[in-house]
Amino acid sequence: MDSIFKKTLRSELDFQDVKVKELAFKTGLSKRTLEGYLGARASIPPADVAVKIADALNVSVEYLVTGRKFFESPVSEQDQRIIEGIGMLSKGQKELLAQFITSLKEFKIQKE
Repeated sequence: MDSIFKKTLRSELDFQDVKVKELAFKTGLSKRTLEGYLGARASIPPADVAVKIADALNVSVEYLVTGRKFFESPVSEQDQRIIEGIGMLSKGQKELLAQFITSLKEFKIQKE
């Protein structure tokens, strides 16, 4: 299970484009401590540390430990990634995206 935590943490850091240094800042943990969970001799951190990491990445501890999400989402994986990407946009970018989506819907209606 230790390697699952390591793989899931690495995958989530890559997916969210978060560097270990950034995660250290968000969690209050040292960069060296976090690198220890990602290294060759990686282990699962204590529960309180796992909670800090999960909170900083906005995922569940269960997901980090098992690599499985414990809920069935009616939203497809592609839609979920789009939603997560929207969360990273500025207010202005979100407004532009909303206008673009409205235009796409209108275009679809006109074609039908």
